[in-house]
Amino acid sequence: MSDFPPIASLRSFEAVARLGSVTLAAKDLHVTHSAISQQIKVLEEIIGVKLFIRHGRGVQINEEGRLYALQVREALKNIADATRLVQVKPRRRELTLAMVPSFGCHWLLPRLERFRTKYPHITLRLQASLTITNMLQEGVDIAIRMGKGDWEGMKSHYLFSDELIVVAAPCFNGGVLPGTPSEVAKSKIIFSMESWKTWCTNAGLEREIVPTGLCINDSNLVLEAVRLSKGIALERRSLVHEAIARGELVQLTPFTAPYPWPYWLVTSPSAEQKPEASLFIAWLDEEIAAWHQQKDSPDIP
Repeated sequence: MSDFPPIASLRSFEAVARLGSVTLAAKDLHVTHSAISQQIKVLEEIIGVKLFIRHGRGVQINEEGRLYALQVREALKNIADATRLVQVKPRRRELTLAMVPSFGCHWLLPRLERFRTKYPHITLRLQASLTITNMLQEGVDIAIRMGKGDWEGMKSHYLFSDELIVVAAPCFNGGVLPGTPSEVAKSKIIFSMESWKTWCTNAGLEREIVPTGLCINDSNLVLEAVRLSKGIALERRSLVHEAIARGELVQLTPFTAPYPWPYWLVTSPSAEQKPEASLFIAWLDEEIAAWHQQKDSPDIP
């Protein structure tokens, strides 16, 4: 802007106007006497107005200069205040996460408020989908996936391995719950995409439980049906542990089966340069460690 003087000229002018001396202004701004004089000259040439009355080597501010100094001083103060504000207040940053809906709903979401409290300047955007998205095309920074951890062009960070357990609502079957593998096999079962084969082997059943009746391809719907006492189900511990701790669900037997696909945190190449991505990964590792300690505690159901 042609009518916007250099900041150095404005600061020099304000200092002379405030202190009443070029020499004192030079000391205040840690520059030379001639530098202050030159900046005043530049300022007067730009605005086309004389701001001081010269008396030999001294100066005295005139009425135009006094009024101008009041406005310049306020403007410089606003700039200083804005600078301090941006220095002490972190810039808001965004992090986009993709994950399967069940993990986001039952494991991540109940813990997410702790991350938001710890890092309020980071805006999280969650994308829930049953399909594996193209992280680059979808603008996803981090994805939480189940698999082998070998997604091409992406860096994978192992999170944890899960296990399958049989659960029911406390009021299922009038509160008379199956307590043995054989009783489980005879119960009304809500089938998901999980195979019962390994669980049946570990539980000592001679015959595998095969899907009949109601089959659902989404764990969220499966668990809602279980909560409504429509049947029992074989589900990942990560999805039901919190509900069991709250007394909303019950694990029917101690028998388990390993879930075939571990959880991985996958980062896009662009996210590796984002400090907020590193903060989220570190926080997630802490939450996973705390969850392992909680679920392995003998005092926790």
